[in-house]
Amino acid sequence: MTRAAAGLAAVLSLLLAGGLPLPVHAATVPAADDAASSLTTLAERSGLRQTGRYDEVIRLCDAFAQQFPQAVRCERFGTTPEGRPMLALIVSARGAFTPEAAQQLQLPVMLIQGGIHAGEIDGKDAGFIALRQALRRRDTTLQRQVLVFVPVFNVDGHERFGAWNRPNQVGPEQMGWRTTAQNFNLNRDYVKADAPEMQAMLRLIQRWDPLITVDLHVTDGAKFEHDVSITLEPLYSGDAALRDAGRALRDEIIGQLRRKGSLPLPFYPSFDVEDDPMSGFTDGVSPPRYSSGYFVQRNRFGVLVETHSWKDYATRVRVTTQTIDALLAIHARQGAAWQPLARAADARAASTLAGQPVALSYKASERSRIIEFRGYEYTRTPSTVSGALMTRYDDRKPQIWRVPLRDDVQVDRQVTAPRRGYVVPAASAALVAAKLDLHGLQYTIVDAAQSAAPVQTFRATQTRFSPQTFEGHTTLSVDGQWQNEARDIPAGSLIVPIAQPRARLLMTLLEPQSEDSLLAWGFFNGAYEPKEYLEAYVAEDIARQMLDADPALADAFQQRVASDAAFAADPQARLAFFARRAPSWDERLGLYPVYRLD
Repeated sequence: MTRAAAGLAAVLSLLLAGGLPLPVHAATVPAADDAASSLTTLAERSGLRQTGRYDEVIRLCDAFAQQFPQAVRCERFGTTPEGRPMLALIVSARGAFTPEAAQQLQLPVMLIQGGIHAGEIDGKDAGFIALRQALRRRDTTLQRQVLVFVPVFNVDGHERFGAWNRPNQVGPEQMGWRTTAQNFNLNRDYVKADAPEMQAMLRLIQRWDPLITVDLHVTDGAKFEHDVSITLEPLYSGDAALRDAGRALRDEIIGQLRRKGSLPLPFYPSFDVEDDPMSGFTDGVSPPRYSSGYFVQRNRFGVLVETHSWKDYATRVRVTTQTIDALLAIHARQGAAWQPLARAADARAASTLAGQPVALSYKASERSRIIEFRGYEYTRTPSTVSGALMTRYDDRKPQIWRVPLRDDVQVDRQVTAPRRGYVVPAASAALVAAKLDLHGLQYTIVDAAQSAAPVQTFRATQTRFSPQTFEGHTTLSVDGQWQNEARDIPAGSLIVPIAQPRARLLMTLLEPQSEDSLLAWGFFNGAYEPKEYLEAYVAEDIARQMLDADPALADAFQQRVASDAAFAADPQARLAFFARRAPSWDERLGLYPVYRLD
C-alpha cells in the first residue's frame, strides 16, 4: 500500500469508527485490500450514495463464509412468496453455528435484522461494514457471543426498487419498498404472523432464542438535528427485574454514540400533534405487533434503532455502524450476566403470573417535563395548497426547542391471568395451534370429550368492527367480562397452560381485550355475526305470546319504549328485544370461542 493510500485508509477508518465527523455525502472509499476483496458493498464503492440489490446480499453472505470459515456461516432460513432466499449470517469466533452449540458454550445470542421496511435499508450496508470490521479486529468480541445477522428481512420488498420509494428520506439514490410482495407490513405482523416471511423469522427466533433482537429502521417525520433514536423494552413493561438491565443497555448505547459525535434520543421523535413542533413528544410502549413490543413478551430485550430520514445516507450508515459496534461490545461484555436474568424472568412468568394482574397495554400519563430539543428555525404559515398551517424548516439555522415530553409511562389496561390456562374448543383448535406453534407456546390436546366442564366464558356486550381493513383484517374490539359457566369440551380441543415462560405472550394472543389478540385481529369475527333469524311476522307472533305470558317482561318492554325514543322509533330493535329472549336465539352469538380454566 502506498503512503498516500495508507493515510487515506487511516482517515476513513476514523470516519467509520466515529473518531471524525462524516461530511455530507462523503465517499467512504474502502482500503486497498478491501477493494480487491469480495467483502465491500456497492454502498461503499459509490461513496454511500447507492445501495446494492439483493444479489449482492447473496454474494456477500457466501463471501463472508468463505473468507472467515472458522467464524461465519451463511444460512437460508426461509423463502419469500416470490421465491427468493431469506438469508442469515451466523457469526461466532468459537464456531457456535447451531443453537445447541451456543447453549453448550453458554454464549448469548444477538439477532440483528435490517430491511424489515426495505426502503429503510441503512442496516443492511452498516451491518456488513460492522461485521467486516469486527471479524478483522480479531479481538474477543465475537468469541463471547453469537451474532445472527439478517441483512434484509423484507426481501421481495427490497427488490421493488425505485428512486421515489421513500420521498421523506435523503438517499440512497434508489431503495426498496416498505411492504412485502403480498403488501404486508412486517412490523405489524409479529403476533398475528400472516406473512410467510414473518413465519420464517419466528421459526428462526424460536431456534436461536436471542437474548437481544435489534431492528434497524429509518424514521419519517420533521426536520431536526438529532440523528438517531434508541428505544427498547423491557424498560417500562415486562418483567420488572429485567427493566434495570434494559435501561442500562439503552443508556450505554446512547452514551457510546454521544462520545462518537452523534445526537441520539431515548424516545421516538414523533410530534404529539402532527406537524406542530411545540406539541412535544410522548414516550410509551409499542404493542407487540411491533418488534419493539414483541420481544419483551418473551422476556428478552428488543432494541429499536431509528436513524433520522433527513440525514444523508452516509451519515445514517455511519451512525448505524456505530450503533452495531456498541451493541456487539455491550453484548460481549454483559450478555453472560444478562442470560440468567432472562431465565429467571422465564421462571417467574411460569410460576407467579397465574391469578395475578397482568398488563396488556401501557400509556403515558398527562404529566410532562420540558426538554431542550435540537431542532431548526421554522415558520408555520397557511398553505395555498392544503389550506392548513404548514411547517417549513430552515436546516441552515439550528435552534433549541423547549418542548414537553410525556414519559411517565403507566399500565393502561390489565387483566387477571387465569389460574390454570385456556381452553380452545376443537372447532378453533387448528387455527390457534398454528399460531401457538409459531410463538413456541405449549399446549396439550384433549383426548376424550368432557361434558359440562366448569370454565369461564367471555360474552361480548358490545362489538365494534373496523370501518375499513387494516393489514388485510377487519379488526374487532369488544366489551364484556369473564364469567363462570359450564361448557362441553369436545375431543380435539386444546388445553393451554398459563404456567409457561411466555405467559405474557400467551395472554396477548388469547385475552379478548388485548389489542393484538387473535380476536382483535379478526380471526374470530364469525362468532359475532348473527346467522339464524326470525321473519318479522314470526317475531311479531312470538312477541305477543311472550307479552301475554310474562307480565314482568311486558312491563320492561313498555318502560323501554317510554324511556328510549330511538328504541321506540325502531321496529327492528323492538322485535329484537323479544328475539333475544326467545328459545330460538343463538346462545353462541357473541360467545368468544376460547374459554379460561380458573
